[in-house]
Amino acid sequence: MNTRILSPAPQNSISPEPYQPQVFTDATAAVDALTALYERNTTFLIEAFSALAKGGPIEGRYRAFYPQVSIETTSFGHVDSRLSYGHVTSPGIYTTTITRPQLFRHYLKEQLALLMRNHQVPITVSESTTPIPLHFAFAEGAHVEASAGGLVDMQLRDIFDTPDLTVTDDEIANGEYEPLPGEPHPLAPFTAQRIDYSLARLSHYTATSANHFQNFVLFTNYQFYVDEFCAYARKLMADGGGEYTAFVEPGNILTPAGHTEPTEGVALGRLPQMPAYHLKKKGHGGITVVNIGVGPSNAKTITDHIAVLRPHAWLMLGHCAGLRNSQRLGDYVLAHAYMREDHVLDDDLPVWVPIPALSEVQLALEDAVEEITGYEGFELKRIMRTGTVATIDNRNWELRDQRGPVKRLSQARAIALDMESATIAANGFRFRVPYGTLLCVSDKPLHGELKLPGMATAFYKTQVSQHLQIGIRALEKLGAMPTEALHSRKLRSFFETAFQ
Repeated sequence: MNTRILSPAPQNSISPEPYQPQVFTDATAAVDALTALYERNTTFLIEAFSALAKGGPIEGRYRAFYPQVSIETTSFGHVDSRLSYGHVTSPGIYTTTITRPQLFRHYLKEQLALLMRNHQVPITVSESTTPIPLHFAFAEGAHVEASAGGLVDMQLRDIFDTPDLTVTDDEIANGEYEPLPGEPHPLAPFTAQRIDYSLARLSHYTATSANHFQNFVLFTNYQFYVDEFCAYARKLMADGGGEYTAFVEPGNILTPAGHTEPTEGVALGRLPQMPAYHLKKKGHGGITVVNIGVGPSNAKTITDHIAVLRPHAWLMLGHCAGLRNSQRLGDYVLAHAYMREDHVLDDDLPVWVPIPALSEVQLALEDAVEEITGYEGFELKRIMRTGTVATIDNRNWELRDQRGPVKRLSQARAIALDMESATIAANGFRFRVPYGTLLCVSDKPLHGELKLPGMATAFYKTQVSQHLQIGIRALEKLGAMPTEALHSRKLRSFFETAFQ
C-alpha cells in the first residue's frame, strides 16, 4: 500500500493567472466571457485534484474563484419599471458571483441585456474573491471523495476549498442582507455557492440533471399523478411531441419526440426521494412534475432548491380534506388565501406576512378547469370552491381535541386543509416565483367521510387524469403569457435585486 506521510498544510496558494476585468456592452459577449472564465477555473481545480489523486506532489493550496458580473450606476434617473426586474433602485455598485453560466445562459443574457438597456451602462466581468469549492467544480454525479485514490489519507480542506455553509444562506432573498460600508449591493437573489449547493441537492433528490428542469413546475404528493403524467408524455412523444421535444425520467432517461422508447439514460434500481419528470420544450419552456411526497418539510426542501433555477411559475396539485359539508369528494379547491400552520418557514418568512393570490395564476387555473370539465360561469360552482387553504404539519390533526383547530379553521374561513400548499406558496412568495394551488377533495374527516381504501380507489380512477390535465393546461396558459405579465411587481419588496 502506498502510504503518504502528511506534513502541515502548505500556506502558499496556487491559482490560475489573474483575470483582468473586461467591460462589455453586449450581453452575449459578456456571458461568453463568464463561461470561458468559469471553465478555465473549474478545469484548473479538476486537473490539480486529478494529479494529486494519482500521487503527484503537494505544492501548495489550490484555489480558483467564481466569476462575477458587476454594474455601476450614478443616476437616480427613473427607469421603465413596468417590468418587475431588470433595474436597480439607486446609484451604486451592484455585483453577483456566477456559476454554471452555460446552464443559465439564456437567463443571464436576458438579465444583463435589461440592465444595460435600462441604465445605459456597460457590464464588467471579473474574478470574484469567492473560492470555488472543489466539490462544485466537478460535473453532476461526480463523487470527489470516492475518486481520491492517493488522497485517502489527506484532508481535502487542507489543500482545496470545500463548501462553506456559514456563507451559504438566503439572506438576500429574505431581504435581510445589509452590505457593509463600501461593499457592493447584491445584483441577484442567490450567490454562486448557494446555487451550486442547490444544484447538487436537486440531482440527489430528483435523480435528474438540473439542465432538464423546465420553467413551469407541477408539484404533487401522489405517484398516481406521476404515472398519469408519464403515460401522457410517452404518448405525446410517440405521436411526434407537438411543441415538446423530449420526455425525461429519473436516471436522465430521455425519450425524444417521435420515439416510443428511450434513447439515453440508465434505469434506476429505486426511485429517489422526490423524483422529477420533465416534458421538455425549447428554451426550458416545458413542464416539470415532481412528486414531493407528504409534508411541509419536503415541500420547503424541494422549492428551496428549484428556486435557484428561477422558474416562471409553480403550481401545487394535490389532495385535501374538504372542511365544508357542502363539498363532495372530487370537488376542486382553488386557493385564494393560505393559512400557515406548517411552521417550517417561520424563521424565513414570519407568519404575519400575507401570501396573496396572484391574479394571473388564478385566472389560468380557473380557465383550465372550465376548459377541461366543460363547466362555465355559475355552473363551475358545482365542482369548484375558491377560498382559504390551511396547511398543517400534523397528518393526524383530526385525532386531537378538535375545538382548537376547528375554531381557527372556521374563523379563517378555510375550506380545505392539506400539508404542502401553503408552504409551496409561501416559498414562491419568498423567492419571487409565481405560485398557485388547485386541490381535489379526497376526504371530509369533519363529516365522517374518511379516506378508506375502496373509496380512495374509485376517487383515483375518476379524478386523477382530469386534475392533471387541468394542471398541464394551466401551465401552458401561463407559458403563453409574456414574462413581464407573469412576473408581476406584487412579489417585489422595497429594495430588490435586479435579476429576476
